[in-house]
Amino acid sequence: MTKTVLKNILQILIILIFNNFLAQKTPEKLPKNVVNDTISKKDTIVAKKETLDDVLRTKADDQRRDIPKKMTFLNKNAQVKYQDMQIDADYISIDDNKNLIYARGKQDSLGKIIEPVITTQAGKKYETNEFSYNTKTKQAIAFNARTEESEGVIIAQKTKKYNDTVFAMRNADYTTDDYFIKKKDTAADYFMRAYYIKLIKTKKKSQIVTGPIQMYIEKVPTPLYLPFAILPFSDKRAAGILIPSFGEREDVGFFLNGIGYYQPIGEHFDLKVLADIYTKGSWNVRPQMNYQKKYRYSGTFNADIGTMVRGIKGLDDYSRNSTYRINWSHSQDSKANPFLTFSASVDVVSTKFYNNPLNNNYIFNQNVLNTQQNSTVTLTKRFLKLPVTITGTASYSQNFATGFADLRLPQMNVAINQFYLFKSKTGVRQGLIENITVNTGFNLTNFVNTQENELFKKEMWDKMQTGLKNNISLATNTTLAKYFTFSLSANIDNALTTKTLNRYYDPVKNVTVDEINKNFTGFSTFTTTASLQTTLYGMMKFKKGSIVEAVRHMVTPSLGFSYSPDFSSPGFGYYRNYYNANGAITPYSIFEKGIVGSPSIGPVGALNFSIGNNIEMKVKSKSDSTGVKKVKIFESLNITGGYNFAAKDHPWSLFSINGQSSFFNSKLTVNTSLTLEPYKIAFNPGETSGIRTEQFGHFSVQGFNVQLSYPLSSEIFGEKTDYAKKYSSKGEVRNENYYFDDDNYAHFDQSWTLNVNANYAYSKGLNRFGSKIASIGLDGSIKLTPYWNINGSTHYDLVTKELAYTRIGFSRDQRSFTINFNWVPFGQYKVYDFFIGIKANILSDALKYKDRSFTQPNAPF
Repeated sequence: MTKTVLKNILQILIILIFNNFLAQKTPEKLPKNVVNDTISKKDTIVAKKETLDDVLRTKADDQRRDIPKKMTFLNKNAQVKYQDMQIDADYISIDDNKNLIYARGKQDSLGKIIEPVITTQAGKKYETNEFSYNTKTKQAIAFNARTEESEGVIIAQKTKKYNDTVFAMRNADYTTDDYFIKKKDTAADYFMRAYYIKLIKTKKKSQIVTGPIQMYIEKVPTPLYLPFAILPFSDKRAAGILIPSFGEREDVGFFLNGIGYYQPIGEHFDLKVLADIYTKGSWNVRPQMNYQKKYRYSGTFNADIGTMVRGIKGLDDYSRNSTYRINWSHSQDSKANPFLTFSASVDVVSTKFYNNPLNNNYIFNQNVLNTQQNSTVTLTKRFLKLPVTITGTASYSQNFATGFADLRLPQMNVAINQFYLFKSKTGVRQGLIENITVNTGFNLTNFVNTQENELFKKEMWDKMQTGLKNNISLATNTTLAKYFTFSLSANIDNALTTKTLNRYYDPVKNVTVDEINKNFTGFSTFTTTASLQTTLYGMMKFKKGSIVEAVRHMVTPSLGFSYSPDFSSPGFGYYRNYYNANGAITPYSIFEKGIVGSPSIGPVGALNFSIGNNIEMKVKSKSDSTGVKKVKIFESLNITGGYNFAAKDHPWSLFSINGQSSFFNSKLTVNTSLTLEPYKIAFNPGETSGIRTEQFGHFSVQGFNVQLSYPLSSEIFGEKTDYAKKYSSKGEVRNENYYFDDDNYAHFDQSWTLNVNANYAYSKGLNRFGSKIASIGLDGSIKLTPYWNINGSTHYDLVTKELAYTRIGFSRDQRSFTINFNWVPFGQYKVYDFFIGIKANILSDALKYKDRSFTQPNAPF
């Protein structure tokens, strides 16, 4: 035993001596200025440099430390926090020797990752299957990493983090499928695959830079390749090139459509310039500007300028047409300035713009059927203490059928708010005197009717007319005998103009000549009116137990008398006479063809009548809580006419009857109008135009119109099904919601709509043979699935027995992208249009495909 103790003591001494020998170092020379009694370095404890820059915090359900290997193992709900990074995983290992943190997601029995590793750094979350991080170099490698950026997500087979700014990815997919991002589906409906991606991140923005990138739809590769892609992820707008579509057409050659550039301008503006280029000479330029200032104003400006070239120069089929469109829309926030408002709705186009065969959009939205185009710019000024409103307007109205346009520039209206002429002593206005109201205002107009090629040229300014009108209106009313309302009114119109008419017959040229004289003149007219009206009610009740319980009839009769003198008499000087080609004296107004109109011809002392009717009935109804419901027979049925006591001939006016009604729970709407001529129309043999005789009582139909509209839907032909109560289970099939019955068949609300409208119009006038228009139209849609929709519209002309404008289309909401198809199979414009594009703003201009036919003269569809 003694030997054993001595042996152990000897071993300890040897170890101590050996350790002391290893610990010794050669003393370093001290600087000369260091005093001798300074503690030498060989007696100082030297601490090793720490490999970690911060405290490494860990936690887990099961932690184990391997001291010899300097390893730490964390199992079950493992978490590591280091600086601004946090790692959550099912398993984490920490290697102090290699400065390496390794994390792995939760595995199932087959080793498949079922819960990912979640790494959070600088507020950004990353999901991976496996993750390695070097605390010394701050580089990381991740497998199957999932990174959300802006509107999309990136999933890379392998990701290497070089630093906090640069990430390199291999075999990466990018998608904006919202269902896939929110993990409602395990497969994206589309993704863009790149073999190499570099993700560059900064504090303000991040972006993806890739090499060749290919689009996959439902995991199926498509032929859509991009040679490279740069996707900026930023809340701020960024300038960039807009990718065009391309193709080839026989009539215009190869083309690039939609090539352009986007440029933000300051905080409130942005500009997009697009161009279409065709190899045979056609081109279009489309600048687009948007602007907005919060709580102040917003607007858009668009232009479309181009030239269409078809055929070969020198041959008969060659044509060259230039078109343009200028569109400006501006609106002001109502809170910005209630006393000064400005608005604009400008849409100026060339006559043939909508017929431009380079663009089918105007066919599908039916702009090609437009016959008129209007533009208006309005500035309104109100005052806090003055009862005055000043409105300045510039308007431009185009007529595509005639090629002429009406331009009013500028037009100013000054309106004085209505006021009472006499103040009430008691505070409650009674009688005719205290109820007298005055309305007045001024209207200044500069007007010209001109052709498109004369705009703002000398020819247009020579035809410009200026007119000033003032209207003063006085009105009052009172109640007579409790049931009658008596009204009086007087209107005075004053007009000034800068041009008058001088008309004469030129026997040499055998034409009537109209000379426009530039002189300042005007006229004044006045009319007075008195009216009396009341309301009468009648009720007819039926026996108890009848289906119809009662019928109510409301009648609103009105009588009015109006008077105005004959302003064509010589004393006023508003009318002159000339000898026509037959030598007969013919009167004409010197203000004819002018902007302010002409005074009326002949005296007026007319008694006018109007009878308004409303007829309803009450019928039994089990569906109504009261047991009865109201049914409108006639919502309105109005009869109007008049007799002019001052007229020398034809004192009776035309009689008009207008009615409106609705049936089938107000679904079917019917509007009718009828015009009757009380005098006999006489026709000379062989002539188609007749004259009115003095024979009263021969009532003939001069005009008739009826319009019907009925909106049909799936709800009308059956009760609406409560799918939640009827079927026990609910689920999704590729983003579409269905209800499933006991046999696992899918059901959904297969709603449909069909609007039916019909129109019949007959017009005769003084012609022997009248003309008629009759058509029926259909407009509807139906859902094939919750997100498949078919829609269309058509019109059938019952007179020509031909189909008019017809459109058929379908659309598909495919979660992250849309598909649309439109087809016009009949008529002058036979075209189709197919579009598929990504919804997300970041890819909407880059990832899209469009195919369409184009209108060509005399070409079969």
